Amino acid sequence: MTPKKSPPKDLREMRGSNHVGMRQFNERTVLRAIRHHGAMPKADLARLTQLTSQTVATIVNRLSDDGLLVKQARIRGKIGQPSVPLALNPEGAFSVGIQIGRRSLEVVVTDFLGHMRHQWQHLYPYPAPHDVLAKIQEGLQRMQHSMGKQWSRVVGIGLSAPLALHLWGDVMGEPAKQVLAQWEQVDLLTQVQQLTDLPIEFAKDTTAACVAELVQGHGRDIENFLYVFVGTFVGGGLVLDGHIINGRRGNAGAIGSMPMSTQSQHGLQLLELASGWQLEQALIQAGHDPLLVQQDAIVQDAYAQWVQPWLQQASHALAASMAAASALLDLDAVVVDGSLSPLLMQALMAHAEQALNAQRFDGLHQPLLLKGQVGGHARALGASLLPLHAQFFPDMDIFLKQSG
Repeated sequence: MTPKKSPPKDLREMRGSNHVGMRQFNERTVLRAIRHHGAMPKADLARLTQLTSQTVATIVNRLSDDGLLVKQARIRGKIGQPSVPLALNPEGAFSVGIQIGRRSLEVVVTDFLGHMRHQWQHLYPYPAPHDVLAKIQEGLQRMQHSMGKQWSRVVGIGLSAPLALHLWGDVMGEPAKQVLAQWEQVDLLTQVQQLTDLPIEFAKDTTAACVAELVQGHGRDIENFLYVFVGTFVGGGLVLDGHIINGRRGNAGAIGSMPMSTQSQHGLQLLELASGWQLEQALIQAGHDPLLVQQDAIVQDAYAQWVQPWLQQASHALAASMAAASALLDLDAVVVDGSLSPLLMQALMAHAEQALNAQRFDGLHQPLLLKGQVGGHARALGASLLPLHAQFFPDMDIFLKQSG
């Protein structure tokens, strides 16, 4: 069974304040309560947040006038006057997410409920700064055109990218190495801000993906988990007590850099064994398209001689990393998601579960191994959630930002 969040802690986080000067915090507390518990009448909101009925009524009226709340059908049949549940208005606010990856750029728009409304993707062999910035501008123009008048309700942009795009050039080879080196001189946040008047929130790409899983996926039920995202390179995030933990230097949950020292794999890191990159290179050497890793055709028998060795290597490396993380963190679960083919990810999960079951957990709790609920768009979706939570919800401590 899936571990559940502790109700007492949840109730404490929902409480507002009746002191003067707490208007914005109280508004955010009401919005968060509805987001987590669903539509509810004002009386239930007052009990949950421990705000006075008068304070809740004032806040609800203000949020309704701003278009952030909508009234639902009256609930009849109970004692007293029929009550009117209040729900978040999906079209009350929108946010843009921009994800810069080593193989693709993705631009999305999500609504106030965190549901994706529009999506556009541009593929490349490796990200050249000038080209990426030009495509970001194109993506923003496409989103504005698609939304029409609703664009006026976009509150901000969430930007996600690897913290050091210029690194790993040695792994990707020439000419990618020379192009990626250019990112060291690029102030990404400043460059993107010059393309828009909207405020921008930044997060490391794997942190953004973890945000999406925390808010829209397993994080709604599980408080402690290691998040693993398998893309061109494998990376991850860490959630403890329902909050993302980044660490002082942003390296908490950086599972891709975990050392994998064995007699046969001395000095290697997880990203050198369990990334899509290794399978891509095997396909290239065999004369196949490396982007097959994102297509379900990759699991056909014609590619088994390259896929099966990768699955064995990646799954065993992942299982060893999961076991080591569990020994340190006492995890409830490990959540695995990725941008590779869904069928390939399914096969990886099956192999990883077998490898994890073969690990020794004497004196430890073996974590659940769960497939992520968000999918390949997790990094872009997570990025788009950042401005919404920055402006409308009081729990910003789960979105610790990193400098570019």
